[in-house]
Amino acid sequence: MPSWVSDGFKVYQQRLPKHFCPELIEIPAVTRSATMPVDRAMQREGDKMMKQLQPDHHVVALDEHGLQWASKQLAGEMDVWQSTYQQVTFLIGGADGLSPQCKARANQIWSLSRLTLPHGMVRVQLCEQIYRGWTILQGHPYHRE
Repeated sequence: MPSWVSDGFKVYQQRLPKHFCPELIEIPAVTRSATMPVDRAMQREGDKMMKQLQPDHHVVALDEHGLQWASKQLAGEMDVWQSTYQQVTFLIGGADGLSPQCKARANQIWSLSRLTLPHGMVRVQLCEQIYRGWTILQGHPYHRE
């Protein structure tokens, strides 16, 4: 990832309190070759992601075909997550997206945009949106309508 991705992620990560701070677990991308079909690469990536999940994790998969939430709706979702679940895990797919097994495991599928976004940018945008949702819940003036 370019340095702006980790820098951007860290900016918002550091603004959040420790108990709300997202931890990034990077799964190395599967090396594709001319002989490996896209679906096989996605499956391998998905297998690696699935190994990181525990049965009690509330899983939110990021996918352009998921539900789109306005910022206040996201804050409402976050409020439910915070009061209901011990662990909320977000899945961001690689260059080819998330595997069907990851989407099937997800409790919710969220779309940051109908646009296809590079997964590095999604990291930054996800962390900023978590920060924005947290500020809404705190009554902080960061979010303006």
